[in-house]
Amino acid sequence: MDFIERWAAFMRENPTKWKKIHTEFINSQFISHEQFLDRLLQQPDGKKKVQELYNLRNLEGYPRFV
Repeated sequence: MDFIERWAAFMRENPTKWKKIHTEFINSQFISHEQFLDRLLQQPDGKKKVQELYNLRNLEGYPRFV
């Protein structure tokens, strides 16, 4: 059984448990992303690297990266 099938089965069998686990996972992804951006911005030319990585064109809309 692959991971998606196991996760779907877990969700069906644990309708109240899976939401907390899923929320913690998603939140950790957002935290990891923010930490990555913080580290990248501290590098030489970090803002330029972020602009290129995310293909930012409307820099006024992203004051953190200007």
